[in-house]
Amino acid sequence: MDRSGDLRGSGGLGGRYVTSFFAALRFLTVLPVPGGWCGGEEALKRSVPFFAVVGLCIGGLAAGMDAAFLRILPPLPVAVLVVIFLMAASGGLHVDGLADTADGFFSSRSRDRILEIMRDSRTGPMGTAAVACVLVLKVAALASVPPSRMLGAVLLMPVAGRCGIAVVMAVLPYARTDGGLCVAFLGGRTIRQAVWALAIFSLVAWWASGWMGLGTVAASAVAALLFANHCRRKIGGFTGDTLGA
Repeated sequence: MDRSGDLRGSGGLGGRYVTSFFAALRFLTVLPVPGGWCGGEEALKRSVPFFAVVGLCIGGLAAGMDAAFLRILPPLPVAVLVVIFLMAASGGLHVDGLADTADGFFSSRSRDRILEIMRDSRTGPMGTAAVACVLVLKVAALASVPPSRMLGAVLLMPVAGRCGIAVVMAVLPYARTDGGLCVAFLGGRTIRQAVWALAIFSLVAWWASGWMGLGTVAASAVAALLFANHCRRKIGGFTGDTLGA
């Protein structure tokens, strides 16, 4: 780091890891990360394994909030607050992606028309319904988790979601011919990056929930691969919206 606080000049492997982490943090959250900490396009290309670390940071904050509110509130309102926090932490990125993906995939149109619908900033009825259903399911699922396992569940949810992004990016081509939100990652996404993200997820899951946590990792990886296969059949690859979904 130079005197201005710019990390782009930091040399060595450690400096590259730091800038890649901050690049992922800035891309995936609304946290005010200074641009000088994030490096350039190369840092973004290297940042995919750190998606899991960003998920861990978000999950840690959510778990702390969950533990605090459970002392004074019943499980249901706490689950609502946690889901709101997780949505706000990403700036609604995943909700927006889910809505656009649902509008496109449930339109029963051609590949090119689906991509056009997904690019439309207006949310249709299928997108609205999908967002409502997913949010209700998240709240219901969290509220039904036994208190002894609640912290582990809250911690792992964001990690699982961010690892899913890494897996889908690794196994699919980019579906659009023009630019998009995730173009900066295209030159660096590899199977190895996805494996690193899953390895980080596995360590966190084992620490948080033991064998049940590792089962969560396996289920998340399978779900990501199934969704990737569906995206391949629908639009021939991934877009920023499908990653958000």
